[in-house]
Amino acid sequence: MLTVAGVLSGCGSATSAQPTVSGPGVLTLENAKAPAPGGEVGGASTEFADAADMKMWSKLSDTEKDVDRLAKYDVNKTVQGSMYLEPRTSAWFDGFRGPFVYQELAGDIVMYARVRITGKTGGQPDRQFSLGGLMARQPGSYAKPNWVSITTGTAEKSGQVEVKYTQDGSSRPQELAVKDGWVELVLGRVGGAFVALCREDKGTWKVGRRWPSTLPDVLQWGVTAYTDWDSYALLQKDPAKGNAQQVKGTPDLKMTVDFVRFLRPELPDYADPLNTTSVSDEVLIKAMTPAGA
Repeated sequence: MLTVAGVLSGCGSATSAQPTVSGPGVLTLENAKAPAPGGEVGGASTEFADAADMKMWSKLSDTEKDVDRLAKYDVNKTVQGSMYLEPRTSAWFDGFRGPFVYQELAGDIVMYARVRITGKTGGQPDRQFSLGGLMARQPGSYAKPNWVSITTGTAEKSGQVEVKYTQDGSSRPQELAVKDGWVELVLGRVGGAFVALCREDKGTWKVGRRWPSTLPDVLQWGVTAYTDWDSYALLQKDPAKGNAQQVKGTPDLKMTVDFVRFLRPELPDYADPLNTTSVSDEVLIKAMTPAGA
């Protein structure tokens, strides 16, 4: 059986391994199905029309006893019909931990959200690595952090989407350009792969990354926001000390989340989502984004 670990090198570009006679088959656009709404995971979807929706979400700082790095966090209050997060100086990189609100879900998942990131005075955040978006994390993985994310905001420069896989405390990020304004993000797991997709407001979906899935069946799926990596200074080389305190700095991020929707993706057994010939970008987009989105 063909083993493939080909991944995308950027939003919309790819390297691929060719299927062989004994390897995966080719899934056509006609035969691909959009992910199914409803069911168990559909009940986790949140439109944020009521402050009571906040009860559906757990804060990592509460459940795994960490520093609370959210200066402000509410639903349908600061921004009507939205979740709102304003992080203190924080980071999700290698062994560093930042804010995270989540729901614990099992199996193959599509997590789909519409988000907007700004600095505190508008525009893009000024501080480096001020990002917000979606994350799927292995519960209880403080000692050896394992998670995957797609976020947007300011990385080394402003106007970026960052896709990142962290395995056993080692992060591998990659950035790609995105316009200011609302951005739609998808983070999903299907058939042995994690995938990250993005779409600018009124734009077209693009595949940001595909990774082999090594995380357990049950994960924390949710929303993260962090900011102001520069203020860690000498602590940038010491995650243990950085995590043990609230670093004083100049946080500069406001995150608005319009909705978070959960769906079930489905691929036929013959399709390999890590193989861009077996499952092309066009087909993957259909299989991992809601019908009509």
